[in-house]
Amino acid sequence: MILTDTGESRVNGYLFVLERSLKTFLPPDVVRHAVREIDSHLRERIASADASPDERAALEKILAELGPPLRVAQAYSAERTIDEAIATGRFVAIARALFHLAVSTVSGFFVGLGLLTGYMIGVAFLILAVLKPIFPANVGLHTVAGWPVSFGATFPAPAEPVRGGYSIIPLCITLGLVALVVTHRCARKFLAWWRLRRLS
Repeated sequence: MILTDTGESRVNGYLFVLERSLKTFLPPDVVRHAVREIDSHLRERIASADASPDERAALEKILAELGPPLRVAQAYSAERTIDEAIATGRFVAIARALFHLAVSTVSGFFVGLGLLTGYMIGVAFLILAVLKPIFPANVGLHTVAGWPVSFGATFPAPAEPVRGGYSIIPLCITLGLVALVVTHRCARKFLAWWRLRRLS
């Protein structure tokens, strides 16, 4: 199908809205590349389509199958962000990809919540390791009447002395690093699974 001026205007309008939508998710250089890629895909679909009996109906059908510009922009940015996260394995890229999924899908929200908890546990253990030498009477295993009730930092210092001494510093560092590494690996595996599911 060869588009008339009206058809070209409709396609250009769609691409304009798409570009504006992509700018809310991606940096400008990536947006230009994305618009070119989607434009090329759209032109291929249009070229292979039949304009009879009505060019407008045929064009609207193609655009409807592609989806609203905002939804296309969200899907494209999420896919690109997930690909970057899997390829680089960097924390910022993985956090961005998890955020995309958390705000756009129910399963992504709950998995993201679980992974956020894992990262926070890891960071909390590392913070305890830093706080122990500064506040030795506040950080450790807290007991009431000889029974352990909690592990962490308490301010002000509890009535009963905390247990654990300085030996909890290497323990907290080890537990914190293990929690961070395991959570990070789980995040990468989840994103890889998500991408595989989208491709299949």
